[in-house]
Amino acid sequence: MENQNSELTPIIIDLSSSDRLDESFLRTMGFGIKAILGRMFGGSAMPVTVKGNSSDVRSFSQAVGREKRYMDSYKRYGLDNPKTYKSKYKLDKSIKDFTRKTGIKWPFK
Repeated sequence: MENQNSELTPIIIDLSSSDRLDESFLRTMGFGIKAILGRMFGGSAMPVTVKGNSSDVRSFSQAVGREKRYMDSYKRYGLDNPKTYKSKYKLDKSIKDFTRKTGIKWPFK
């Protein structure tokens, strides 16, 4: 059984950190994104704080949203469907945009 306190533990992703290319930061960010996506699919709310300039935060939010849409499309239509290919293309584009704007590698492939 999951601890109720862990459900309320906020996820904080700081895109303005000066040491953001550190392996520990990337691992923490990957865990945070994984938890966010898990909650999105589970339909439950989770406190999330994303820090950084507005452009970085916007590109992060767009990449997470596109990640979810791609997974939804994959589950609904399968991998060989044109809708899934289109969703994957948009995801790849938003990931490139995120990496270009922030200098941070997206933790999922």
